[in-house]
Amino acid sequence: MKIQSNGSKSTGELTGEHFTGTVWHDPVIDSPSPARLRAIVVRFDPGARTDWHTHPLGQTLYVLSGRGWVQSWGEPRQEINPGDVVWIDAGEKHWHGASTGNAMAHLAMHEALDGEHIFWLEPVTEEQYRSSGG
Repeated sequence: MKIQSNGSKSTGELTGEHFTGTVWHDPVIDSPSPARLRAIVVRFDPGARTDWHTHPLGQTLYVLSGRGWVQSWGEPRQEINPGDVVWIDAGEKHWHGASTGNAMAHLAMHEALDGEHIFWLEPVTEEQYRSSGG
């Protein structure tokens, strides 16, 4: 058993590569092999979001606070709020982030396949972000 004390891992900024806007993360767990789970609390400022991406074994998002959006490729954008749980299938191209007027925080959980947790793709354009269509 290993106990990680609160505050023992520093908050990091994810702003820049693979993200639009200001985004912060607090690592929760990056489990040692043979376990594959990674969990991260991610905080998005209003308008901030991920690039399009996929996960080899899927992803679960648990919304902690604020108001956000999530969208799968070719589908309409959907609103997410505190307490919502989002399951994203393995290989499903998607993005997630805060809405235009609200910050949003979620717990992101995903597993690695052959050491890979995520495959980053192109940025979400401003038009894609603001459009509610598919």
